[in-house]
Amino acid sequence: MNSTSQIANIIAYEQGALNDQEVVCLFADLVRSGLAWELQGHYGRTASALIKEGWFDREGNLSLAVLEL
Repeated sequence: MNSTSQIANIIAYEQGALNDQEVVCLFADLVRSGLAWELQGHYGRTASALIKEGWFDREGNLSLAVLEL
C-alpha cells in the first residue's frame, strides 16, 4: 500500500468507516511499513494486541483467519 492509501485508510479508521477485516489489514500494513511503531501510541498498542491475538505476525504477514472476518 502506498503512503497516500495508508493516510486515507488511517483517516477512514479514525472515522470508524472500516470493517473488521479492513482494520486488521490496515494494521498489518502499518506493521510492514514500520509506521505502527512511529505513530501515536494507540497504533503500536493495537498492532501489538492484534499480533498477540494471531491476526498477523511481527512482519505483518496476515493469518488465514482474516479471510473469515
